[in-house]
Amino acid sequence: MTRQPNLLTALESLIEDAIRGDPESPLRWVSRSQRNIVTALTGQGFKVSQKLVGQLLRQLKYSCQANRKTREGANNPDRDAQFQHINAAVKAAIADDQPAISVDTKKKELVGDFKNGGRELRRQGDPEAVRVHDFMIPELGKAAPYGVYDIAANEGWVSVGIDADTAAFAVESIRRWWKKLGKNRYPNATTLTITADCGGSNGARVRLWKRELQRFANESGLDVTVTHLPPGTSKWNKIEHRLFAFITQNWRGKPLVSHQVIVQLIGATTTETGLKVSCEIDGSHYPKAIKVSDEEMDTLNIKRADFHGEWNYTISPQRPP
Repeated sequence: MTRQPNLLTALESLIEDAIRGDPESPLRWVSRSQRNIVTALTGQGFKVSQKLVGQLLRQLKYSCQANRKTREGANNPDRDAQFQHINAAVKAAIADDQPAISVDTKKKELVGDFKNGGRELRRQGDPEAVRVHDFMIPELGKAAPYGVYDIAANEGWVSVGIDADTAAFAVESIRRWWKKLGKNRYPNATTLTITADCGGSNGARVRLWKRELQRFANESGLDVTVTHLPPGTSKWNKIEHRLFAFITQNWRGKPLVSHQVIVQLIGATTTETGLKVSCEIDGSHYPKAIKVSDEEMDTLNIKRADFHGEWNYTISPQRPP
């Protein structure tokens, strides 16, 4: 260092230029490995080794770090107000002994002997063999788990779809939850409050979602109130960290070799706080690209809230004339 007094400054400048995205930086378009740093510094006339570079990087408080998912995109100015609206709606429903659920589709999974993240206890030197490449097996396809989380009861319902993740599939999953669990748990229910993401099969702009909810409201006799999370905030949906996170933990390191295995692993998910999960396969087929006309939308018995009616609305049963 005494023989090369500018080395530390040159190293820091080299790293910072690359981080800022300077296209002329010798590290901008290559991996910022110690080997490449040595090459770049040597090109500037310094005499360094990888060991010396490593010591200097630690001195400058640099370390190897992975990307971190933190950016949510543009924030809506009413984001916090919408969260307050959602919380108020859910609390009011629970206080009146009315059902309040959080819904979403979990990430689609390849069915078959594919690698599944995480580790499982096995005898040393005997890891479970899985496929090298993640190419879908046509006869097995993918699984689309759609979840319904009962917020007050801390209980989940998951429909494992074998076809497209459409709005019709989403509402059918809610319908199955209501018939098999919700109806018995809430015998005096007159309303159903649903919190959902702003996108996906249950998105705020999806016409088929609203039409299918109208059909469900007609069948069940419930006023269905929907509150959507603001765009870019899906990770705050309760179902993500109260249900899906524990399902992922439960099946870590286990290849999802069949739909039945997926159902068993999901159904066996529990927590110390008493989470219970029911699961079944939905073998129905759901066509894509179904169009809902303006005329059909006009017939829906939908009432939009004064505050962001595109996010908050109630679909009531259509009364016979």
